[in-house]
Amino acid sequence: MTQHPRFIKIFDTTLRDGEQTPGVSLTLEDKIEIAQQLDKLGVDVIEAGFPSSSEGERKVVKAIKELGLNSQICALSRCTKKDIDTALDCDVDLIHTFIPSSHVQMKHAVNMTPEQVLVSTVESIQYIKDHGVKCEFSPMDATRTEAAFLHKICTAAQDAGMDSLNIPDTVGCMIPKTTFELFKDLKSFIKIPISVHCHNDFGLAVANSLAAVEAGADQIHVAVNGLGERAGNAALEEVATTLHVVYNYKTNINTRLLYSTSRIVSSLSGVSVQVNKAIVGENAFAHESGIHTRGVTEQPLTFEPISPELVGRTRKLVAGKLAGTRGVQAELNEIGIHPNDLQLTEILQRVKALGDKGKSVTDADLIAITSAVMGQVFGEEKIVDLCDMTVVTGLKAIPTASIRLAIDGKEYVGAETGVGPVDAVLKAIQKLTGNIEKIKLSEYRLEAITGGSNAVAEVIIKIEDEKGNIVSARATREDIVMASVEAMINGINKYLLKSRNQGRKQ
Repeated sequence: MTQHPRFIKIFDTTLRDGEQTPGVSLTLEDKIEIAQQLDKLGVDVIEAGFPSSSEGERKVVKAIKELGLNSQICALSRCTKKDIDTALDCDVDLIHTFIPSSHVQMKHAVNMTPEQVLVSTVESIQYIKDHGVKCEFSPMDATRTEAAFLHKICTAAQDAGMDSLNIPDTVGCMIPKTTFELFKDLKSFIKIPISVHCHNDFGLAVANSLAAVEAGADQIHVAVNGLGERAGNAALEEVATTLHVVYNYKTNINTRLLYSTSRIVSSLSGVSVQVNKAIVGENAFAHESGIHTRGVTEQPLTFEPISPELVGRTRKLVAGKLAGTRGVQAELNEIGIHPNDLQLTEILQRVKALGDKGKSVTDADLIAITSAVMGQVFGEEKIVDLCDMTVVTGLKAIPTASIRLAIDGKEYVGAETGVGPVDAVLKAIQKLTGNIEKIKLSEYRLEAITGGSNAVAEVIIKIEDEKGNIVSARATREDIVMASVEAMINGINKYLLKSRNQGRKQ
C-alpha cells in the first residue's frame, strides 16, 4: 500500500509575534495587506494579533476576520476572562491562550503559584470551549518548565478540552536533540495535535522546529523573514521549503509566493532581509566563484540544492574577483553581447582587477569594461535619457523634482515630491519609466570617495522587477543628486537592454 506524505500545518504569527520585533509598527492597512498575502500563500492559521493589548489591535483582528479569508484567523489571549472576552468579540476561529509555566516566569512575570496557574489554565480553556470556539493552549516558557509540572499542566489542559497544545521555546534555549526528546515524550500522553513555537536566540529556531516535527509535532509556528521578539521566530520561508524539499512532507504553502511575500513584509515592516539569508536573501541564488558559475551554467544541480523558481526566485551570476569565464560570458550573452575568446579573457582579467581593489562590480561596470575591450559602445542609443531636471528644496519647501526624459525617442515630463531631493527625483524617474516596465529601486548606497564638502560621491543602486530580477549600476559626481539620477538611468537602461534582448531570443 502506498504511504501518503506526511502533512504539516503552518501557523503564521507575523502579525502578532512578528510585529513585536523592536522598531516595527504596522498600520491597519499594512496588516490587512500582509494577511491577504499570507492567505494567498496558503498558511493554515493567521495569528492576527493580541486584541486585549489595545483598542487599535482589537479593531485590526476584527477587520482581518471580516475579510473572509480561507486561512483560520486566530487571536492571542492570556488566561483571563477579560482577555478571552475581547478575543471572542472579534469573532475569530481560534483563540490561542497562554500562561507562564516555568518557575522563573510564574514568580516574576505573573506572581502566581503553580496551583493558581493550573486553575487558571483549566478555567480559561473551558470558558473558551463553552463559547464554541477552538482553543490552542501554550504553557509559556515550556522548555524551561520542570518536567513533572509540564506533564501536569498539559494533561490538565487536555482534560479541559483544548483542541491543540503549543509548546513554546520562549527564550530559544533548546537544541535539536533535546527538542526531539521533549516532543517524543509529550506525544506519549498527549492525544491531540501539538504545535511548536521556537525563538531564534541561538540561531536554532528552524532546526528545533524541524526536530519537533521529526518527533511528531503536527504544526509549526513561523513568521515571515524570521521576524519576532529579540532574535525572532522560525522563518516561514526556511521551514516551508525544507519541509517540501528535504523531508518531502506536504503543506498548503505555495512556495512560488515565498519571495514576493518576503518582499511585501520587508517593505511594510521596514526590516531589511540580510543578503545571505536562506531562500529569500539577495545572494541565495547568486553565484560568483568560477567553479560555481561553470557548474550551474551546465547543470544547476551542481551548486543549487533547489531550483530558484520553486520559491519565486531567479538565478544570478555575479561578476567579481572570483568570477570565472563561464559566469561573465553568461552575463554578457544574456544582454546580447558575444565577445570572442581573447576578448572574454581580457574582460575577465579587468573584472578581477576591479574586484581586487575592493570594488563591487556592477552590471554597468561589466558593460563599460566590455565596451573598452571590444571597441564598441554597447547601449550607446539609450532607451531612457535625461533631457532636463529641476529640483527645489529648502527649509520650508517640500522637496520637489520636475524631470523631462526621452523614452524610446519620445519626451515625457513628470514631477514628484519626496523626503529629500534625491528621493523626489528618483520617484519622478520611476513614475515616468513605470509605463514601460514595473521596476522599483530596491537598494541605494552613497559613498564619499574624497574628503571635504566638495567630495566626489559614488552612488550605487539596485533596481528590481516584479519577478525579483535585480540590476545594479553606479555613477560618480560631485553633485549627489546628479550622481543618483545617472545611476538610476544607467540601471534602467541596463535592465531594459537585457529585457529586450531576452524578448528577441524568445
